Amino acid sequence: MNVHELKNLFARTKEYTPDHVNELLDFTKKSYIQNEITFLEYRNLVRELELLGAFIPEDQKEIPL
Repeated sequence: MNVHELKNLFARTKEYTPDHVNELLDFTKKSYIQNEITFLEYRNLVRELELLGAFIPEDQKEIPL
């Protein structure tokens, strides 16, 4: 699966198109957790999405104790 296919799957599932690549990143994570995509697909999609500007917001990153 590539980002284009992911975007189409997102649009079919959510019934709207994503406004930002971060929405696709969240959707990718959810899909992986629910075993809808393989680890290899997940890793490749995350890499592509990060190249397109996706990022984890600072407030969602783990803070070391």
